[in-house]
Amino acid sequence: MSRIDSDDEGTGSAPEYEHVDVSVLVIGAGAAGARTAIELAERGVDDVLVLGKRSHGDAHTTWARGGINGALGTRDPEDDWTIHAADTLNEGHFLNDPAKVEAVTRQMPERLRELDDWGMAYSRTDDGDIDQRYFGAQSFRRTAFAGDHTGESMLQALVERAQTLEVPYRENVMITKLLSDGTRVHGAVGFDTDAGEFVVFNAGTVVLAAGGYAAIYDRHTSRDDENNGDGPALAFDAGAALMDMEFVQFHPTGMAVDESDPEWAPWSGRLVTEAVRGEGGRLFNADSERFMERYSPDQMELDARDVVARAIAKEVAEGRGTDRGGVYLDISHRDRAFIEERLPRMYERFMDLGVDMATDSVEVAPTAHYGMGGVAVDDHGETSVEGLFAIGETMAGVHGANRLGGNSLAETVAFGVIAGERIADRVTGPGSIPDSVRDDVVLPHLDELAAMADHDGSHDVREVFEALQSLMWRHAGILRDEDTLEAGLEELARLRTRAADMTAGPMTSESYELAVDVGFMLTSAEAVLRGALERTESRGAHHRTDHPTTDADWQRNIHFEKVDIGAMTASTHPVGTPSPTVQQALDDDHELDYHQLE
Repeated sequence: MSRIDSDDEGTGSAPEYEHVDVSVLVIGAGAAGARTAIELAERGVDDVLVLGKRSHGDAHTTWARGGINGALGTRDPEDDWTIHAADTLNEGHFLNDPAKVEAVTRQMPERLRELDDWGMAYSRTDDGDIDQRYFGAQSFRRTAFAGDHTGESMLQALVERAQTLEVPYRENVMITKLLSDGTRVHGAVGFDTDAGEFVVFNAGTVVLAAGGYAAIYDRHTSRDDENNGDGPALAFDAGAALMDMEFVQFHPTGMAVDESDPEWAPWSGRLVTEAVRGEGGRLFNADSERFMERYSPDQMELDARDVVARAIAKEVAEGRGTDRGGVYLDISHRDRAFIEERLPRMYERFMDLGVDMATDSVEVAPTAHYGMGGVAVDDHGETSVEGLFAIGETMAGVHGANRLGGNSLAETVAFGVIAGERIADRVTGPGSIPDSVRDDVVLPHLDELAAMADHDGSHDVREVFEALQSLMWRHAGILRDEDTLEAGLEELARLRTRAADMTAGPMTSESYELAVDVGFMLTSAEAVLRGALERTESRGAHHRTDHPTTDADWQRNIHFEKVDIGAMTASTHPVGTPSPTVQQALDDDHELDYHQLE
């Protein structure tokens, strides 16, 4: 580690920065990043550095409430990994990469037991086994959980394991650019949000575990400074391809609140976990009808997330919604003690707001929750840019057109192991940043970052940030059509012009970080809009009202690659085929008997 000033570079103009050499740089300190680092440490790779944007342990993983999938067979011994894979492919409407799906589902029983060995506080059966609950569109009870705080408990176990292995970690660092010549990655540039200083990382391998892009939408389940599309945008800028970005999962049950009430407003769109429905919660419209009987009489509230979200949207559009644009979710038919035990965080949250879930229903509405798309990677998580890996919600391929609830946490630990194993076999040290990359990438980017600090622009950064989120909700929401998408692209181009001249404070300010986020969000938003316009069918979470049916010819993934200066070019690629054992599970057509819950 060293400090470099402009004289060292010989230019006399570049800002001073800290220089760090490391063999493997992991960008993102949630479950995916932590599990990758653990795998590397266990395989003897100690020259690793994990970066987090926030303080240690404060990652988006903690917001995953309901559970993590794996065919343990605790409740249903007939379940196995091939049926888990079949459910995942069915839910993904067969746009998933079958090899990635099988890689995740095959290893998940082992990953769940491993987390147990590392101290994860699972909920237990009376016999002391890891308990499993129903989740939507799954054939069996395979979602392991820790009450309704599964992600929090899981990340705590991973962080403690990483600390035991003495994995190096650095907090409060935001990465703004990868150092790439288009064919190979050489590190990254960022800044310390506390110190307000630039940092240049020279790294032989870079792992992007920086989350997804759901927060580019107005109503979403993330914090505003998370899931802004950092990972996909960084990879795209470095020369990697994006894939399936049009598929955004709108979770059926975000909190529908009175945004004029300062007590409730911060909770707008925040997740009401699927575990509420998994434990028997029922949906009612404003006319007290249990409306899922119209849309899915067999699976009811536990049908796929896209089905339930569209059903709610239709109820609201046809005048049967609440005044706040939602419906009611009710679990008051369960005993209070059951709710307090199985849904403790949800129960406490609503009690703090004056609503007792044991006696009252809560208002919910669809909210942007997860991006199924992301960075295109191979079977090991590596992109087309040598040395650059993308895993967790940053990568594409596992979920297809719609994600099976409980599979996001599964993907993080499964591909953390896969990527870690691959990197450990190939790591050779930090290498060095080529002079051409230093001159053409590092120094110009540092100048850009320095110029952005304390810039007195024509547009307020918060207004641009929120205008982009509003644009995406209006133009690429649950229901889409050609005219709306084209208008969205036109509006995005105008917003890009505004974003080029925003007022921002010093590097330690919220406005500076928002300005960086806007840049990431513009890239991800454009890919979503272009992909949704390109895909002239309805499939999974992507619903075109002007193309309402699924087209067999569209069983293809859309890739976006960078041409010229940041422009996107689209191409389509065929999807692979499942293995014979998984195909047999598909042919057997397993399906949840929802009415076991009644």
